[in-house]
Amino acid sequence: MLLGALVGAGVPVDVLEDAVRAVAPEHVALRPETVTRNGFAATRCHVEVADSVTHRTWHDVAALLDAAPLTEGVRRRARATFERLAVAEAAVHGTTPDEVHFHEVGALDAIADVVGVAAGLEHLRLDTLVVSPVAVGSGTVRGAHGSMPVPPPAVAQLLRGTPSYAGPPTAPAMELCTPTGAALLTANATGFGPQPAMVVAEVGVGAGGRDPEGHANVLRLLVGHAVSPTGDAAPHGTNSPLLVETNVDDLDPRLWPNVIASLLAAGASDAWLTPILMKKGRPAHTLHVLVAGDRAEAVRTEIFRQTSTIGVREIPIGKHALDRDMRTVAVDGFTVHVKLALHNGVVVNAQPEYEDLAAVAAATGRPVKDVLAEAVAAARPLLDR
Repeated sequence: MLLGALVGAGVPVDVLEDAVRAVAPEHVALRPETVTRNGFAATRCHVEVADSVTHRTWHDVAALLDAAPLTEGVRRRARATFERLAVAEAAVHGTTPDEVHFHEVGALDAIADVVGVAAGLEHLRLDTLVVSPVAVGSGTVRGAHGSMPVPPPAVAQLLRGTPSYAGPPTAPAMELCTPTGAALLTANATGFGPQPAMVVAEVGVGAGGRDPEGHANVLRLLVGHAVSPTGDAAPHGTNSPLLVETNVDDLDPRLWPNVIASLLAAGASDAWLTPILMKKGRPAHTLHVLVAGDRAEAVRTEIFRQTSTIGVREIPIGKHALDRDMRTVAVDGFTVHVKLALHNGVVVNAQPEYEDLAAVAAATGRPVKDVLAEAVAAARPLLDR
């Protein structure tokens, strides 16, 4: 339904399909079709996939995303979505995210949905994405683990802290929000609530496969530019970077690595801690989070969900960031990603990704410092470009 809404709002199908094919290890194609749902015209985007019995874990999907030639924005959105889905499924099934198999939604279907939507949202270059309360449905649904109540456990987990409701009174008892849909909405929304003041330029209406009586089973995407409630143009700088901070003295320090990982997954540009001494001599930490304005609400939500703080302070800041690109080099036959920083089109820095270095070191038995030195040497020609 999200794919159909994006196509209906003017995103070329090729933009979605090129990104999906860059990631999918097997055949996947997107085929839009104009349909009606309870009398309303809508776009259904069929996802045609190869017959496959492969069940991929979050680790497998992350490796596919890292290796694919995607823009960093598409990769970030897709990784954040899949990570949220894996964390929720792990919590439901009492396992770890790395062990979760995406069989509940179908591996190739999930790749097409998540990567396609990520590419469509990046194409629209939205500063803000406001989602209305999510209709989850009612009744029961059959899954890989048998009959489950609606919303399914993974959907309920994903929508924690998010406005949701059963759905319109006229809707039959059915599932209205899948785990993949819930992960996409919560990973990409900058806020939840009614439609903000805006001038609408495009309307996309996406449909799924079902057409129940008495209820238009569709998803609408309104695209436009913001205005003030009086109709004046919204002030500039709504996407300016913010430094969000809070002092915390009562959180188990073992939780901080997960807090920072969650904030980065929610869209923070960076997050770090500073040890401090608070009133009454209590040791504490200041959490600092750097985030673009359009991701600030999602980051605030994660701070309140993941920590014990009851408030944050925000400081608008200026920022000068170099353009970035990703290349690869080979070390002992293994692929190492190298992040390039460019100033006026000239590469001024090439930094190998530490996770890749550690993986090579583990596979070869070599010290990480030796692998780093070899990767830096291999990346040296990139600085001449």
